Amino acid sequence: MKKQEIKKLSKDQIIKSIDKFKKDLFNFRFQKMNSQITNPAKIIETKKTIARLKTILKGKLNA
Repeated sequence: MKKQEIKKLSKDQIIKSIDKFKKDLFNFRFQKMNSQITNPAKIIETKKTIARLKTILKGKLNA
């Protein structure tokens, strides 16, 4: 997700997205252990997306 897309989301949507990406990250790690992952860069991209979501959420909670 891009930063501009994240800013358009509401607080509830951001929280749901964080949960979804955390589940995806868990699945990617599991696939990596079993050598089934097709694109290992997805792990790093997912981590960065979670960090972006958390940063925007913190800003919205403080505002």
